[in-house]
Amino acid sequence: MDKVKVGVAGFGVIGQRLADGVAMQKDMELVGVADVAPTLAVKALVERGMPYALYAAVPGAVEVLTDAGVPVAGTFDELLDNVDIMLDSTSAGIGAKNKQLYEQHGLKAVFQGGEAGDVADVFFHGYANYAKGVGADYLKLTSCNTTGLIRAVDCLDKMAGIEKVAITIIRRVADPGDTFRGLVDLLLLEPIPNHQAVDLMNIMPHVDATGLLVHTPVTHGHIITLVATPKRKVTKEEVIDAFRAHPRIRVVKIADGFDSNTAMFNYGRMLGKPRGDLYEIAVFEETVGFSGDDIMFAIYIPQESVVVPETMDAIRAAMPMETDGAQAVMLTNDYLGMA
Repeated sequence: MDKVKVGVAGFGVIGQRLADGVAMQKDMELVGVADVAPTLAVKALVERGMPYALYAAVPGAVEVLTDAGVPVAGTFDELLDNVDIMLDSTSAGIGAKNKQLYEQHGLKAVFQGGEAGDVADVFFHGYANYAKGVGADYLKLTSCNTTGLIRAVDCLDKMAGIEKVAITIIRRVADPGDTFRGLVDLLLLEPIPNHQAVDLMNIMPHVDATGLLVHTPVTHGHIITLVATPKRKVTKEEVIDAFRAHPRIRVVKIADGFDSNTAMFNYGRMLGKPRGDLYEIAVFEETVGFSGDDIMFAIYIPQESVVVPETMDAIRAAMPMETDGAQAVMLTNDYLGMA
C-alpha cells in the first residue's frame, strides 16, 4: 500500500510536533512543512540539516527565507500539488483562508483546536467519535485541554458509563516562548461553562458537562480536576486499572515525585523526549477518590504535544486509511511508541 502523503502548514509550537508525529508513522510520508519567516523553529530546522523540506507559505516568503539562508523547497501551491492531506496548524483564522486553497487543490485537511468550528465537517477525537471522521474532507481537533479531558472521560465512560462531569481547569497562561504575554502575577477566572466542557458535550453528547477555568502564571502544562458521575457504583481500583490500561494515559504517584506540572515536564526531558514532549496525559493516583459515588481525580495536560496522537488518528479517518477506530488508534499508538 502506498504511503499517504502529508503536508504541515505552520511550523510553530504545534506544527513542529505534528511534523515529527507524521515522520514516525510508517504508513505516512511527510512531504514538507510550510512557514512564512525564519523563526527560531525554522532556524533550528536549518541547523539540524533540514530533515523536513520547507515550503514558503505565502507569496514573498521565498525571498524572506532565502535571504535568511533557509533552503526553500518551493511554494505553498507546489506543496499542495504533492500531498494527499494537509495538517493546518497556522494561527487562528489563517486555516479558514487556507481551506479555500485546499478545496481548489482537491485536498482533505485537519485543523487544530484554535480554528473556528465551522471550518470543518467533523469535530474529531480518535477515541470518542472516530467513526464520524471516516471519509470526511475536513476535520477539526479539539483543544489541548479538551483532547486530554475527553481521553479520561471516555475511558471511564467505556468502563462504567458517565452521566455528567464537573471540570476545573488550572490553565497555563502562555507557552514557554510566548514572551509577548508579559510577566503576570494573578489568577484570572473565566465565566462558566468553559469551552472545554461545551466541546466535550459536542464530542460526547450523552455526557452533561460544565466547568470553570483559571489562568495561572505558569507555562508548562495544565492541571484539570474532575468530578464524574458514573452510571454504576465503581471502586477506586477499577478506576485506576482503567486508566492504567489506556495507552494514552499515564498513572503517576505524587509519592514518587510526580507532584506538579513541572515534574511531569521535566520527566519528559529525562526520558530523552524531543523538547521534553509527552503524548500521554497523566492521572495523579493519589487524587483518585470519591464524593459519594462520584469519581474525583486530577490530570496533567502536556499542552504542546497532547494533540499529536489524535491528529494522526484524524489522518487515518479522513483518507480513510482505516475504518475501524480501535485499529486506527492502535496503529497510531504503536508508531508513536505508546503501545
